[in-house]
Amino acid sequence: MKYLISYDLLKPGQNYDNLVKALTQLGANRILLSQWIIRHNSTSSATLRDYVRQHVDANDRVLVNCLDTADWAGWNLMVDPNKM
Repeated sequence: MKYLISYDLLKPGQNYDNLVKALTQLGANRILLSQWIIRHNSTSSATLRDYVRQHVDANDRVLVNCLDTADWAGWNLMVDPNKM
């Protein structure tokens, strides 16, 4: 499965080197400044979201989409896509 990991880092001046290192070690590849893609066959969007949340601040935003299915998981999004 292919997953798209997106985030908004909202605290200016924070050092997110650990986030970049964690995503790189997981095997993700950066495709935009705050968007990564990963192929992983034994995980879920929620598991990846929880992994990313360990490396961001509580007010940051995270969205993980499975590109092969309708599976997705978000954290602290500006709008709930299910309510649109």
